Amino acid sequence: MVDEGELRRIWSGPSADERAFLVRVVFEAEDPEAVLAVARKTLAAVLGRVESWPEDDDVWTEVVPAEFIERCASEDLEPGEGAGLDASEENARWMAWWRALTPEEKRAACEGPWRLSDWLYCFDPTADGGGNDRSWWWWDAGIEASGAGWIDVATTGWPFGTGSLYWLIEASGGRDPHS
Repeated sequence: MVDEGELRRIWSGPSADERAFLVRVVFEAEDPEAVLAVARKTLAAVLGRVESWPEDDDVWTEVVPAEFIERCASEDLEPGEGAGLDASEENARWMAWWRALTPEEKRAACEGPWRLSDWLYCFDPTADGGGNDRSWWWWDAGIEASGAGWIDVATTGWPFGTGSLYWLIEASGGRDPHS
């Protein structure tokens, strides 16, 4: 179900009477306003399709900003990756690969670049473990006096799954000030 409050906050920020457990994520960019503009357009486009999630993946290239898509990894599969496998076989292959990684390799794999389809999976209400398991919701955003940008997200607690949020920022043109 679409959270109309979240869609409103993407464009207008929270109303004076709204309260939540918030986490602020700060980013750097040459043009933080442009980063926020791409992030807002991207997230609003995805959330606006939650109730009627497209079956055709080509829809996303029409509604997600090109700047975001251009920063995503290629959707092309590596030779032999997933060829001829059904979804359950592909999931099993992926889980075996993931479990074989060291903690450092897992951390590096989560940093990106993400494929657009992998990022969209985090919002897909039809996917097992996908969008029905979101742990953050856009609350507010702005620019600090120093010129850094920030996004506040409401969450159910700490820690929470941040990968899709960090990729939203990075693929929108922002970067982590600590890296």
